[in-house]
Formats: sequence, C-alpha cells, structure tokens
Amino acid sequence: MRKQFALMIMVSLFAMAGRVTAQDNLSPQRKQAIDSLALEKVRDLSKYISIIGDKTTPWSDAQRVIERATELFMENTEIGVSSLGKQDVNYYKVREYFDRLMQLNYDKVTIDWYKIQYVSDLVRQPDGTYVGVITVYQRFQGFSKEKGLVYEDTTKKDITVYVKRKETQIGGRLINFWDVMLGDIRVKETSK
Repeated sequence: MRKQFALMIMVSLFAMAGRVTAQDNLSPQRKQAIDSLALEKVRDLSKYISIIGDKTTPWSDAQRVIERATELFMENTEIGVSSLGKQDVNYYKVREYFDRLMQLNYDKVTIDWYKIQYVSDLVRQPDGTYVGVITVYQRFQGFSKEKGLVYEDTTKKDITVYVKRKETQIGGRLINFWDVMLGDIRVKETSK
C-alpha cells in the first residue's frame, strides 16, 4: 500500500514537472508577442534618450524620464559610449549614462535611433531565461549656438534582451507572466 502511494506521488510530481516545463517553453504566438514587447521597450528607450539629451527638457522632467528609462534595464547593466576621436569605448552604469547624457557640453543635442531589429533569435538558457540581441543604429548630433553642427556620428549598438518568467499576485491569485528587460548596450562600430 505504501509503495503504491509513493509511486502515485512520484508520478504526480513528474507530471507536474512536465507541465511546468511545457509552460516555460514559448509558443510561436507567445514568442511573437514577446518579440513585439522587446522591440517596443527599445523604441521607448530611444524616445527617453532623445528627451533626456534634449537641452530644452526641464531638469525635473528629465529626472522623471530617467527613472522610467532605468526601469527598462536589468540590474548592473552598462551602456557603451564611443566617439570618432577615440578608439576606446567607455561603459557606464545605466543611471550614470543618463546623468552624463544630460550634462553634455552642447547647446543642442539630437539623438535618433533607426534600423531597430533582432539580430539573434531568443535562445533559452539553462535557468529558463531567454536571451536575444537587438541591433540599433544611433545618429548623434551636437550643436553650438555660434557654429551650428559641431559633432556628428553614427553608432551601431547591440542591446541584450532578457525574457524571464515572473509571478505577481492580483486579487489574491498568483499570476505567471513573461517580462522583458534590457541588458548591456554594446558599441559595435562608430562612423561619420
């Protein structure tokens, strides 16, 4: 009797484990929705960077946008910064990057992102997290009142995207969902 009971418990646990694994796999429809969400978050980041870098944005508004932009990222994430005059790429923590962006020594700054696209499909990691890479091209322009355009470059950047299964409680019920977070932004090349 005990052996039958133990066997039933083991079978139940294996069945439950199988269901958990099946739920952790992404269906094509779920993957498409997650891809769309990841691209939307990157587009949001593009808008936030443009607002933060804009010299006409009031300081208090820029601080609110920085908070929203920071929420898009995983902890300890770094963003690469390059320029035409230097070979080295400097990496800054997300908050420091945004603070430095606000303090750029130009009278006007425009930052545009374009050609936003996945370059690597989401790949499942051993811990169940999915990781992919989105590439963007960033056009940066710095202006002075006297001289007009004084600096311009285009940088190709790779953004690591993490998709993790999370839980939240709504109305006393435990809800599972997939969340998309941005990771490091690596500079691939900078050109005129």
